[in-house]
Amino acid sequence: MTTIDVFHHHVPAESDFGYSQAIRSGDLIHVSGQLSLDEAGDFRHADDFAAQLKQTHANADKVLNHYGVTRNQIVSQTLYVVDLRQNANAVTEGNLAYFGDHHPVSTVVGVAELTFPGQVIEISCVVDARLPA
Repeated sequence: MTTIDVFHHHVPAESDFGYSQAIRSGDLIHVSGQLSLDEAGDFRHADDFAAQLKQTHANADKVLNHYGVTRNQIVSQTLYVVDLRQNANAVTEGNLAYFGDHHPVSTVVGVAELTFPGQVIEISCVVDARLPA
């Protein structure tokens, strides 16, 4: 029988919207879209792409740490980016800085808007815990 492990940041949006930050089922971990929320669940860094990306990656790392996995075990990611053409270079630089030599499958989607006013990036991913860290 597969054990399901659910992770929450314990921010109001989780109960307000009705979602989990991540769910582990077997060796796969599905991580919900991470964004620039602080510890209290407040959205931060409106319209500041670099600051949002840094906080988004930090929040993703909290999820990974909960499961005892690393970025090198991310097999797939989807990035939702407002003003993709304007932010394309920052997306590329941020991705390379976050992953280094590891190259997961990636899809980048340009969108008109995201949940919060001034939100410009959201990233979801899938992790395979069987891969070497």
